[in-house]
Amino acid sequence: MTELERHDLITIGRIGVDLYPLQDGVGLEDVETFGKYLGGSATNVAIAAARHGLRSAVITATGDDPFGRYARRELRRLGVDDRFVGTDPTLKTPITFCEIFPPDHFPLYFYRDPIAPDLAITAEQLDLDAIARARIFWATVTGLSREPSRTAHLAAWEARGRAPLTVLDLDYRPMFWDSAEAASTQVRRALEHVTVAVGNREECEVAVGEADPVRAADALLERGVELAVVKQGPRGVLAKTRTETVEVPPYAVQVVNGLGAGDGFGGALCYGLLQDWSLERVIRFANIAGAIVATRRECSTAMPTTTEVEDVLKGLEHVDG
Repeated sequence: MTELERHDLITIGRIGVDLYPLQDGVGLEDVETFGKYLGGSATNVAIAAARHGLRSAVITATGDDPFGRYARRELRRLGVDDRFVGTDPTLKTPITFCEIFPPDHFPLYFYRDPIAPDLAITAEQLDLDAIARARIFWATVTGLSREPSRTAHLAAWEARGRAPLTVLDLDYRPMFWDSAEAASTQVRRALEHVTVAVGNREECEVAVGEADPVRAADALLERGVELAVVKQGPRGVLAKTRTETVEVPPYAVQVVNGLGAGDGFGGALCYGLLQDWSLERVIRFANIAGAIVATRRECSTAMPTTTEVEDVLKGLEHVDG
């Protein structure tokens, strides 16, 4: 890989097909029609970053099936490099259903048994040079829930050597773990290898035993993280380094589906961290991007462009002025 081919962002983690209902306020047993979308948190973050012009790729795997072919095609269509996407000959591409009860109830149903292909990735399958050279490397807690994925993540982090902008998304999904205690153990080990941690209050509590935003951020910094970002939903976002604390208020929107907001936030955060911006502007930009996604039904194809986010920011500055 030449210097020109160096990725701005490489993510590792989930991919699958989201089958989201086109009717709101009803359980799955009463849904009549669904929309089909590319999904998976790490995949969505890569897509969100690509919408902002970053050269992004995802390390993941699908099954050798129609949904897997669809996922690869959508990745390319949405601007994400799929060279690190493997195909498992026996496992099936995961599907995910949700129920939509705005503004804040969106139950998820994952079909990933006996194991999803993205959790079957081995260390030997990784392009460690590409991972080491990426400007940002983004991993999620889900990847630590099973072997061989857990060992693959450790190999990737060792290749990075705790380089700047090595990010851990604290994306804790209890259905993937035997217990919260098991997740806490693995997350705390992972924090020894990363420089940025991003999560909501509940995820921070699993990671470091603190749900209060300031105490959670401080606990993350004490474990060697250089930037801690605590998302607080309707209370905004707290970001903290050892020398700076930023609190960004929420941006109120009419929520349609809140499931992809965190991934939209993540992709925009990656973009902002690569710009010559203040930390406050980075977090404001990411916060608006996540809010925009929450106004749309799907996740991957809901990710906003830079212009869409900037237009909102300019409008807010005009109002504040």
